[in-house]
Amino acid sequence: MQLSVLHKRVIGLDVHQAQITACALIEQADGTTRIEHRQFGAFARDRRELAHWAAALRPDEVVMESTGIYWKSPYAALEAVGIAAKVVNARHVKNVPGRKTDVGDAQWLATLSRAGLLNASFVPPANLRELRLISRERQKLVSQLARDKNRVHKILTDGGIRLNVVVSDIHGKSARAMIKALLAGAQPQQVLKLASRRLKASHQQLLDALQGNLTESHRFVLDELLEQIEHIEARITRFEARLLAALGPQHDILALLQTLPGVDLIGAAMLLVEIGTDMSVFGSPERLSSWVGICPGNNESAGKRKCGKMRKGNPYVRRLLCEFAHAASKTTSVFKSKFQALLLRRGYKRAIVAIGHKLVRTIFFMLNRREYYRDSAVNYEELAVRRNAPRWIKSLTRFGFIAPVSA
Repeated sequence: MQLSVLHKRVIGLDVHQAQITACALIEQADGTTRIEHRQFGAFARDRRELAHWAAALRPDEVVMESTGIYWKSPYAALEAVGIAAKVVNARHVKNVPGRKTDVGDAQWLATLSRAGLLNASFVPPANLRELRLISRERQKLVSQLARDKNRVHKILTDGGIRLNVVVSDIHGKSARAMIKALLAGAQPQQVLKLASRRLKASHQQLLDALQGNLTESHRFVLDELLEQIEHIEARITRFEARLLAALGPQHDILALLQTLPGVDLIGAAMLLVEIGTDMSVFGSPERLSSWVGICPGNNESAGKRKCGKMRKGNPYVRRLLCEFAHAASKTTSVFKSKFQALLLRRGYKRAIVAIGHKLVRTIFFMLNRREYYRDSAVNYEELAVRRNAPRWIKSLTRFGFIAPVSA
């Protein structure tokens, strides 16, 4: 295949766990192309050697596949010598069948790059890449916490305790205190003293729910699970504090994102470290949605639209957007009406994904324009006045700012 040349000096890198294969295509003064192959190890000294070799060639472009996490260390080594490498999607650079070798992969990458056929994936700045470690580990801890909480619910049910029937959250302050008292050997009548007055269930309902038959095995497993849950909750708190402290300079951006329905402080922080603050790297909301993997696929042939399956994209951002969509669907906003309209036609899960798609497009424009969210269907100022006006009028009347209205 004959490809036109756009870049005269390119380097392709085929990155593996223990080896990096490099191919440099250098156009000489007489028009010929010199091909240079090199292999490097994956240790720190090898990565430094790779970076110095690449810098000495003064390449126009350096490209590598986004293979797992193996690309990150070579990318950082190249970044340290002033080379901004392109990290490309592996499915965009499939090699010619029958020529699958590490050397062939590196040369194919260099050939495509030389012709200007490769688009770089989004790689955030170094400080946000480091914060991704904290954010993603926090997501994993939240998943682990949810599994352990479900396990506690299952074991309580197995032991005949039906506290979840009369209490909305068995891991709330009051319910957890009652569970710990039961495990300590207290009688249900004594446990009732720990019930909060805010619980809607009557004392008799709580007493019936606390009647069960917890064996020693139940108590042992529940003790261990509750200890683990509290340990994970403490770890999550530390992760959140570290993440928010590191994002202190981005306070204005975090405040801006929180004006969007369904987005809280920690959600805004986790989203920020994934997509960054500069939307020019994506160019358009469609490209951002495609990168996240929350927009329908594009598969059409002979005028017929085929399966529109979503691509994989970024699972961490997609999960955050679905969480935001769940929350936004319960707020007074245009997202709620959109969700209710889609729910009947498309079902719950597809409606949530569609709201997530709408949210990410909105986020693109908010960050690109540095503007707070303004709902197209709801006037929040009017809503606040309508909700608080009776209370304000009573206070103004009580303190004599306005005359009381005669009957």
